[in-house]
Amino acid sequence: MNEIQHTDSAFKALDRNRIPQHVAIIMDGNGRWAKEQGHERSYGHENGVNTVREITEVASELGVKFLTLYTFSTENWNRPQQEVDLLMHLVVTAIEQQTPDLIRNNVRLTVIGDTARMPQFARERLERCMADTASCSGLTLCLALSYSSRWEIVEACRRIATQVAEGQVRPADIDERLVSASMATAAMPDPDLLIRTGGDLRVSNYLLWQIAYSELYFTDKYWPAFTRDDFVAALADFQSRERRFGKTSEQVRGQQHNQ
Repeated sequence: MNEIQHTDSAFKALDRNRIPQHVAIIMDGNGRWAKEQGHERSYGHENGVNTVREITEVASELGVKFLTLYTFSTENWNRPQQEVDLLMHLVVTAIEQQTPDLIRNNVRLTVIGDTARMPQFARERLERCMADTASCSGLTLCLALSYSSRWEIVEACRRIATQVAEGQVRPADIDERLVSASMATAAMPDPDLLIRTGGDLRVSNYLLWQIAYSELYFTDKYWPAFTRDDFVAALADFQSRERRFGKTSEQVRGQQHNQ
């Protein structure tokens, strides 16, 4: 994908009526960025936190309602223990430090994932931060922690199977709406836009059910180097696309004309 350099004029040029309601991001490339800078992988993770803060701020400013960040996958538990421990401490410490800013910017924090696998100190500290921001009504910042889409789908199947076994649901009642309501993201709309940094062209077991009709945007920029302008470029690219959802272009244009 050809990347376009954007300035504040590009920020102002965005159509505020067509801002994606939900943006999901795969924040990739922290370790590779650090190595290119001559540092250990931990340096990349630490600088990636700054990018999270900047992108959260610009998303809130633009009116994005939900921002879901792939923070730590279930597969990441297989990384060296030292790096796993560092990431757990880094995530909760960064969130604690940013909680006053989240509250000031009316941002609510939430988490999806198999958090039972996380250390108790991390769960408890994150729960405090979520409680502190619970009354915020602007952007919802959702951290996908100890998360994978296949884990989520299996958990949804178990919940539905239990409902069937208890007589609450008939097999014939199982439809897309029930499956969506059984997902960890049930309180959020499906992502309109999925951004992946770091140059890889895959979705890495992330929100597989939810991104069925999401627009995908890939960039070679590593996450610590991803800027406000890069985010604006992704949104501008999103606004340049025609979202048909199986319909023809003529049908889409007719709907837009009638609105």
